Amino acid sequence: MIEIKNLTKTFEVANGTLDALKDVNITIHDGEIFGIIGMSGAGKSTLVRCINMLERPTEGSVIIDGCDIGRLSAKELRNKRRNITMIFQGFNLLMQRTCLKNICFPLELAGVPKAEAKEKALELLETVGLPDKAYAYPAQLSGGQQQRIAIARALATNPQVLLCDEATSALDPKTTHSILELIKEINRKTGITVIIITHQMSVVEDICTNVAILDNGRVVESGAVSEVFSKPKSDAAKRLVFPEGAEEVFAESGNEPRIRVVFNGAKAANIPLISQMAIDKGIVANILGASTKAIGDRAYGNILLGIPGGKEQVATAIEYLGAIEDITVEEV
Repeated sequence: MIEIKNLTKTFEVANGTLDALKDVNITIHDGEIFGIIGMSGAGKSTLVRCINMLERPTEGSVIIDGCDIGRLSAKELRNKRRNITMIFQGFNLLMQRTCLKNICFPLELAGVPKAEAKEKALELLETVGLPDKAYAYPAQLSGGQQQRIAIARALATNPQVLLCDEATSALDPKTTHSILELIKEINRKTGITVIIITHQMSVVEDICTNVAILDNGRVVESGAVSEVFSKPKSDAAKRLVFPEGAEEVFAESGNEPRIRVVFNGAKAANIPLISQMAIDKGIVANILGASTKAIGDRAYGNILLGIPGGKEQVATAIEYLGAIEDITVEEV
């Protein structure tokens, strides 16, 4: 388990100090795929560098499996970092080395015999789906292939934690999806804990179970992805979940009675619910705004409905829609 406790990081700048992180508290359980998301400048990259002590926190602690890694000696920290590896947006491969030798590199540093390192690297090339690229150079690969090699290299020392710092930001959507599927498969097979640092809500939706939202160096919201997505509370969360202004779903109601229908992972969201309500109950609702997305085989998000008529029709609509599993309804 990773426990980030009261973590603050302050930098000296020309006109004083800058608090990049402010009293951050996050708990990440073993084997979890955890998302840390925020806009540019929110403190995400500083946080990930504090997790493996590439940046020393000004205050607070990072505790991994009961060990406060900020208290380790330089030698102890080097050994601990073998269990905490990273992949980056820019891949960071050694361009003068073949893919095979890139994967062998951390094993060489760890003193693994050459033949054993080569055998392990070839196995990892199979794992990431590039067994035919052992003797190719990074410049000969696509961006997605380079990231697969970077993942293989990160896994070479059998780490317990994989840190992904904007690892898919340079990739197109199709390639991003394939890389995320690979990370999910590796997580499923090995139980490795994965921390995803990103500014893309779509990445969080696709792969993470829980998420923390950073804004101006603080955690402003955290919890299950499904909960944060369907009911964002903070302004930062609403901006991330609804980047195109769909937060109007949360606006004050006008003269017409309104209800908000929240999908909390409802499979029934694929059914034409509003049309069915008109058939079954004679209520013809006006769709005033909607923002729904699929996460796996379930739907999350909101629909804002205008209900013509009086309180009786509003109550009927709430009762009808609220009876469906994983859907909640409230009058706004």
